[in-house]
Amino acid sequence: MTPFFRVRGLRSGYAGGTVLGGVDLDLEAGGIVAVLGRNGVGKTTLVSTVMGFVRPYEGSVSIDGRELAGARVDVIARAGVGVVPQGRRVFAPLTVAEHLAIAAPRRASPGPWTRARILDLLPRLGERLGHRGDQLSGGEQQMLAIARALLGNPRLLLLDEPSDGLAPAIVAQVGEVIREVSAQGMSVVLVEQNLGLAFSVARDVAVMRKGRIVHRATCADFASRPDDRRRLLGVE
Repeated sequence: MTPFFRVRGLRSGYAGGTVLGGVDLDLEAGGIVAVLGRNGVGKTTLVSTVMGFVRPYEGSVSIDGRELAGARVDVIARAGVGVVPQGRRVFAPLTVAEHLAIAAPRRASPGPWTRARILDLLPRLGERLGHRGDQLSGGEQQMLAIARALLGNPRLLLLDEPSDGLAPAIVAQVGEVIREVSAQGMSVVLVEQNLGLAFSVARDVAVMRKGRIVHRATCADFASRPDDRRRLLGVE
């Protein structure tokens, strides 16, 4: 059976240089895979290439059998891919309500993730609707970035370092949101340095090194092998 999300031989980079040297990755519908690796191994480039921000040199990216490698960002988004970028990238002068209005789909049947449902999942945003992006805490900005992505009702959600700079209590909330959207059938690719978050939400890990996936295991197996973590990630 063909995986819901399938990457084969993906190569890309910047200004002619190669960052991804041939990535292979599979994910089933509703699954969560944590993509791990040291800084500079190509994790963000992988997210950017799948989303269409960076054009691939070669390789395949498919969602539910539909080939998307090299397509425009808007085509990829309409095919069901959403992204929560590293650094959140909220607009400082826009209010929370304005961010949500811009992200809301312009169609009669918006899908299961409506504004009301998202604010129920992320109630703090509902309390901050009139606040500008630059008036939000880091955790609130991260929740807004997630809400913005969910409003597009993606079938595949790419999260790039969602725990970066957040307090442990907020990281735990991010984990709860990831588990909830997966339980509703959304597939999730989680790029993350925080092993605690990764192990708490994902079933599988894929470790990157020098622009390739070099190790694939279940979280339970990887968590039980400190020698593998030390060798591949440089952490205990």
